[in-house]
Amino acid sequence: MARNTAGGHGPDREASPGPRAEEAEPGEDLHAGRPPASAARTRWLEPDELAAWLANSALMISLPAALDARMQREARMTFFEYMVLSVLSEQPAHTLRMSELAARTSASLSRLSHVAGRLEKRGLLTRARVPGAGRRTDAILTEAGYEAVVAAAPGHVAAVREYLIDGLGPQELAALRRIGTAVEAAIKHGRSESGSAAPAPEEGATSRADGPVPPHG
Repeated sequence: MARNTAGGHGPDREASPGPRAEEAEPGEDLHAGRPPASAARTRWLEPDELAAWLANSALMISLPAALDARMQREARMTFFEYMVLSVLSEQPAHTLRMSELAARTSASLSRLSHVAGRLEKRGLLTRARVPGAGRRTDAILTEAGYEAVVAAAPGHVAAVREYLIDGLGPQELAALRRIGTAVEAAIKHGRSESGSAAPAPEEGATSRADGPVPPHG
């Protein structure tokens, strides 16, 4: 059988040879009986591994989209805007360095800056340059921003319960936590191996990769 391009098995060893290279259409090697030269080194997914990956892919794509749609419908903010406000709501003085905020929301500084500007225009947060060397900026949650995130929190928690938590038993929740921890550790290891960091911090700032904890959630 042909390889599933989502990460499944490679081409069936019994399959007939594919067309000659000069006759093949672009990308045809992915489905023909003849794999690309690099395919010999690929550890194709077994059926149960592929099924788990496809289910998780749906979770990664569908869950954020559903949370975002519901947040915009009920609170008139995006899910990412809620995450930004939520993280700030739990900080001392409702203030956090932009680089730290980017790390906690798993965002690039450019994306965060764009969203922060949008939230500033709505009066939900302000930004202030930090004196001293380097380009350092604090994000500060306003009173209106705090009221907005507190008002949105119950709906967010209800959505998380409806779409994820309440459909799982104690053992499944424990497994989900272990899976999330293992995936996060693998991603951090990959970043350290490649020498990259996501997101890139501002000069003179530190970063963490902790996820946000929504208020009242």
